[in-house]
Amino acid sequence: MLKMFIAFVTELVSRRQIIVEMAKRDFRQKYLGSYLGMLWAFVHPTVYIAILWFVFSFVFKSQPVNNVPYVLWLATGIIPWFFFSDALSSATVSILENSFLVKKMAFSIGILPLVKLISTLIIHLFFILLIFLMFLANGLPIPIHSVQVLYYLGASIVLLLGLGWFCSSVIIFLRDIGQLVSMALQFLFWGTPIFWSINLLPPGLQPYFKLNPVVYIIEGYRDSLINKVWFWEHWAQTLYFWSVAMFFLLIGAVVFRRLRPHFADVL
Repeated sequence: MLKMFIAFVTELVSRRQIIVEMAKRDFRQKYLGSYLGMLWAFVHPTVYIAILWFVFSFVFKSQPVNNVPYVLWLATGIIPWFFFSDALSSATVSILENSFLVKKMAFSIGILPLVKLISTLIIHLFFILLIFLMFLANGLPIPIHSVQVLYYLGASIVLLLGLGWFCSSVIIFLRDIGQLVSMALQFLFWGTPIFWSINLLPPGLQPYFKLNPVVYIIEGYRDSLINKVWFWEHWAQTLYFWSVAMFFLLIGAVVFRRLRPHFADVL
């Protein structure tokens, strides 16, 4: 199994230039034909955050969290969630959407989930910059701990890649996977401390919610920008996350490689 995993990853690394070019092309094609074009990729989430800012600042008059305006606290949680949700959803259907490539023997279809992931990453990098600008606009300094946003971003990519390989290969044979992923994301959205703080839960319940690996990423962004906590200070949770992430990466790669020869028979 490990040998198969290494061979699969090596194959993808050798095609890194193709992956980047296809990701750029995929990003452009999403908004091809619309008047604003690629600007829609940034307008929609920006408007969504602006609506949240208005609702929670002026309607509900939400109080600051950890001496930070609620909208900033919310943005540091919802922006990494946007990335996780959009990347997993698009990676899941990446093979189905490009079924014409499956029968091309010279094409490595294993890159397709990764292409979707990188395409979504382009938008996420913009919103990381937007978070920094929001902090500065509110007169808040950007802490040195913010450099580890790159670490948590890398952690989310590893987790997403494994899940993307698994879901994109299984959905070929079981189309219900698409609906299951959608339902799972809805469940995770409300079960992950995005709008609410995990500290609101009784101490006895918090460890169970932290079994959700997405909590590690969301809390990691907030630790980097608000709480000023280094990731190694939560060494037990860090060890748990990477155990889960590497498990999904290994299983996802092996399942994809095992099922790949049968894709053409179904599509």
